[in-house]
Amino acid sequence: MKIRVLILAIDRDDDFGTKAGVKGPVVGKDACVDAALKLSLADPEDSDANVVYAAVKLYEELKESGEFDDVEVALITGHHDVGVKSDLELTRQLDMVLEKFPAEGVIPVTDGAEDEQIFPIITSRLPIVSSRRIVVKQSEGIETTYYIIYRYIKEILSDPEAAKVFLGIPGLVLLLYGIARLISIKYPQSVNIISATVTGTILFLVGTYFFTRGFRIRFSIRETVTKQFIPLIAFVAGLLIMIAGAINVYLNLETIAERVLGFLPGTDLLQVLLYMNVINTPFVIGIGVMILGKVVQAYMKRDHHLWYYVSGILILPAFWVTIDLTTRYAMSIIALSEFEVFKKALIGIADLIMSVLIGMYLKEKVKGWEKVEAGTGVERV
Repeated sequence: MKIRVLILAIDRDDDFGTKAGVKGPVVGKDACVDAALKLSLADPEDSDANVVYAAVKLYEELKESGEFDDVEVALITGHHDVGVKSDLELTRQLDMVLEKFPAEGVIPVTDGAEDEQIFPIITSRLPIVSSRRIVVKQSEGIETTYYIIYRYIKEILSDPEAAKVFLGIPGLVLLLYGIARLISIKYPQSVNIISATVTGTILFLVGTYFFTRGFRIRFSIRETVTKQFIPLIAFVAGLLIMIAGAINVYLNLETIAERVLGFLPGTDLLQVLLYMNVINTPFVIGIGVMILGKVVQAYMKRDHHLWYYVSGILILPAFWVTIDLTTRYAMSIIALSEFEVFKKALIGIADLIMSVLIGMYLKEKVKGWEKVEAGTGVERV
């Protein structure tokens, strides 16, 4: 194949420049040998010098064989900040080499995976006839492994989300354990308590993070307060009602048992069923208050989801009836054949039908309202 071929040694991270003061591009056999000698003297362990020696050796072999019309050898150096800077510098130097020696093909000579990343840049200028990787006998695997590890560490540091997982969470664990160790020096008698507290805190925070990320739950305090203020207040109020009801039932369970059952529950299962039956009312009221906040917000923002929230509130009586009947039946307080069961079941079914019909009616009424999604803009429906 009678073409002009360039033997191109590549030093992407510019070891020649930083260690030996050699400025690229270097063109010609003698100049390349001189550059390699300087780097060998500056750092005998650097494999880039071997790349240039190999390029010169290949140049002599091809020159002697007469396989190509003309052959030249050159060295291009990049930048110590490997990436865009180094690749732009390599492109610039390659163009300079091609001005001096207008080759029709190129044979890149490298020492590993990192330098081979610029092959697409080379092929954009001229075709690659062949390639040669120079392996220092003790370090092919090390070179490739080092490059892979270096690349992924760099990606982790540059990606905020990956940095949170691989650096932020281990950093949090080490920070909390470090604080615990310092506290235990002052209060050695409380080592177990401190250790349990720190472990619990770590598990809670890490578990919360993975849970929210796994289920793609995005929570921003500022966004919640500014955009969801009314539902937030309603949620807190409903939660307080549920907590207050749960505490009240727990403290008065024996009195309630005497009134409802006529005796104290003798088993844990019976206590749980009674507890569920009595807490039913504050639990449903709390949920109703939470949904009411959504209704108010949807009405004020003209959000078409209003029909959905209203249906949710209307269906709560049927939910209350279901819990009441099932728990009372499980405790053998009522039988399925009693009129009270039939009456309450009828009320629940009627409430369910009414909530569906009202929801369908409201859905048609609010068709022209705006669709409001949390964390996004407003979309006209």
